[in-house]
Amino acid sequence: MTHTHQDWHPAEIICALRKRGTTLAALSRESGLSSSTLANTLSRSWPKGELIIATRLGMEPAEIWPSRYFDDYGNFIERKIRQSVDENQAAAE
Repeated sequence: MTHTHQDWHPAEIICALRKRGTTLAALSRESGLSSSTLANTLSRSWPKGELIIATRLGMEPAEIWPSRYFDDYGNFIERKIRQSVDENQAAAE
């Protein structure tokens, strides 16, 4: 059995954000990122960016990008978000 769900088209993601009254650039800035940073998530895997976008859309990242979260047999692929330098320092204290 192979995995058949397709990733959302980048235009669908942009449209869904617009329907919720925001843009990728605005969401990037709200998240403390450069205005163009989240746009990278549309073309390459970045778990943190995927989570930011999915959270705004009220879904899980795997629903938007199944190819990034499931192998060819439909098995879930564990994806982890790395901690920032500030979070690592706070955890060490």
